[in-house]
Amino acid sequence: MSFLELVTIIVDEYDPAIRFFVDLLGFELAEDSPSLTNDGRAKRWVVVRPRGERTGILLARADGERQAAAVGEQMAG
Repeated sequence: MSFLELVTIIVDEYDPAIRFFVDLLGFELAEDSPSLTNDGRAKRWVVVRPRGERTGILLARADGERQAAAVGEQMAG
């Protein structure tokens, strides 16, 4: 059986996005780990998911102007 493990949403900042999904929507915080960008800068690997579900959302902080412009426009505006 196949399933979709993660989808990515670009966010401005991690903590407000975590609060939205966890506190408002009732998702669980599945992972919040330190990580690095491809060029060695600090970032976080943050995954939230509906309670009891396998599919989660990777919350990726926007990196650069192009990604920042995509925040809020990822679901067809």
